[in-house]
Amino acid sequence: MNQNISIADRTKALAIRIVKACTFLDEKPGVCRTLSKQLLRSGTSIGANVREAQSSQSDKDFLHKLEIALKEERETEYWLEILIES
Repeated sequence: MNQNISIADRTKALAIRIVKACTFLDEKPGVCRTLSKQLLRSGTSIGANVREAQSSQSDKDFLHKLEIALKEERETEYWLEILIES
């Protein structure tokens, strides 16, 4: 991956891929649809938290928002693992 791409652009691109995957999963019955909603929430909030961090009011606020983004990333990774392994 190109190292010159900003974290905001990378997380936006991830969110777009998540939306596309969830659109596909929503067409499936049952559990896939339920899991796609979880994935959609966590996967799109990563970039939102990164964007919020860019307009933070202090270094402490900046770090806090990035830590939230990291937590959301870990949750997204979990949902992806569940979907792939099941």
